[in-house]
This record gives sequence, structure tokens and C-alpha cells, in this order.
Amino acid sequence: MEAMGVEFGGLEAIRPSLWAATALWSLGLMWGLSPLHRHLQEGWEKQLSWDPSGALASLLSVIPFLLAAAVVVAFTEISLGKSWAVSWGLIACVGGGLYELGRRDNAR
Repeated sequence: MEAMGVEFGGLEAIRPSLWAATALWSLGLMWGLSPLHRHLQEGWEKQLSWDPSGALASLLSVIPFLLAAAVVVAFTEISLGKSWAVSWGLIACVGGGLYELGRRDNAR
């Protein structure tokens, strides 16, 4: 069975596993680097004082993690193959989540 995807100039840009792996890696990196994420979000909230809800600041603080996740997924797919990016992304989410839980518990 062939993987579903859309090719643009020989590159598979729209492949569900690619987007899933990027989302998982991004979430894992955000949890694993949560102090950095919090610092970025607070910085954007100060600069965007006209946004009272902070929704735009929250969205902008996710962009560096999405870019980093895209780079990690690209390297993972090049080195290990297309099927491993989602698996390692799931492991990154579990590891980042455990780190965040331990960090919060240790802060009490």
C-alpha cells in the first residue's frame, strides 16, 4: 500500500505522517523547554500590549518550536526513514511531558 501525499516538484509536502511528526515534536520540545516557551510568551505579551487576551502572543511563541520540530523531523526522516519521525515524536512528547510534570512537582 502506497503512502498518501501530494508532491510539489518532487517533494512530498503534504503527507499526514509528516505533519503529525512535526506536531508531536513541537509539543515535545515545548514541554521539554517549557521555561523558554514561557519566557518567549511573556516577551510577546509585553510587546503586544494591545492584545488583552494574549492569544497572538501565545501563537507567536509556538513558531520557534514548530521550526525546530520541522528541522528535527527532516533530519530524522533523512537518517532513519519516513516511518521513524512519528515514533520519535511520540517519545519526545512523553519525555517532555514527564520533564514538565517533574519540574512542576519539584517547584512545590
